Amino acid sequence: MTGQRDRWAELTGGQAGEEYARRFARLAASGHDVHGEASFCAALLTPASRVLDAGCGTGRIAIRLAELGHHCTGVDVDSSMLAVARREAPAQDWLLGDLARLDDLGLEPGFDLVLAAGNVIPLLAPGTGATVVGQLAAALRPGGLLVTGMGLDAAHLPLDEAPLTIAEFDQWCAGAGLTPRERWATWSGDPYHDGGGYAVSVHTRPAG
Repeated sequence: MTGQRDRWAELTGGQAGEEYARRFARLAASGHDVHGEASFCAALLTPASRVLDAGCGTGRIAIRLAELGHHCTGVDVDSSMLAVARREAPAQDWLLGDLARLDDLGLEPGFDLVLAAGNVIPLLAPGTGATVVGQLAAALRPGGLLVTGMGLDAAHLPLDEAPLTIAEFDQWCAGAGLTPRERWATWSGDPYHDGGGYAVSVHTRPAG
């Protein structure tokens, strides 16, 4: 661990797992599509791809991707969230760990896709963003994809203001050797415009 609490822990005290799960259960029961992130990622993957869900929370996305035939590993720093994931899909790989110390977990590199959805990047511990992006990039195979979704203003974050800009995030990606591939405003593929409040970004680790 870095020794510094991430913004998610500051907001929830690390006890949000059950309520988070109930929230998405209510959304699903009301007819809301709760698989947008998984559908987006699945469209980028070939069959039986290796996926790392970084900041996997209760496992909602990784479980769905596994149902679609992919091999998924979830990592999260919040044990209350992982408890739900392990209960819902005990056969899947769920690891407790800090994304800034991802290399300490002994993961086999070469993932086809690494996902950081659910505002994982803005809710990291202050000052760790570039390190985390570097760790996620290192987990990818050449040609692999980093997919992220993040709010860029208070309306799309559980924070009073955004802790980073999309330009800063792109700089972290460039520093990690990643190149931009595409960017959208939603997981359903609405066009992104500069100044938008939410961004779904796809970066790639160049082959070779």
